[in-house]
Amino acid sequence: MPDEIDAKIINELQGNFPVSEQPFTDVAERIGIAEPDLIKRIESMLEDKVLSRFGPMYNADEMGGAFCLCAMSVPQDRFDRISEQVNSHMEVAHNYEREHSFNMWFVLATEFPDDIARVAKTIESETGYPVHRMPKLEEFFIGLKVSV
Repeated sequence: MPDEIDAKIINELQGNFPVSEQPFTDVAERIGIAEPDLIKRIESMLEDKVLSRFGPMYNADEMGGAFCLCAMSVPQDRFDRISEQVNSHMEVAHNYEREHSFNMWFVLATEFPDDIARVAKTIESETGYPVHRMPKLEEFFIGLKVSV
């Protein structure tokens, strides 16, 4: 469970990371702690799984690439092994297990739009299970900030 300072860090960094020569110094000053302490706390929260990730979010479409939501139906007794195979691809942005006949959901993020089909077919070939691709038809921006 995050303490008061960790909560301040989480609340401060959601959509508010500065673009500067010393962004961690700037954030640490706003929170009232030293830069090394800020970095150590972020690393600890990542290790302890308080945070699932820390980093920028890029719009692949605007950069000439593509995103695609994908789903697979994987037998439960093979789920972990198949998940490792899927996650071994650098194009897999994240992977989630769901309680559904399509129980593995992941996002492919590629440098070029045509690479989505190539990576999906490679995953199918490696795992022996079809990858159902659900490309974005329309984009919506939903800002999500969690107050701790």
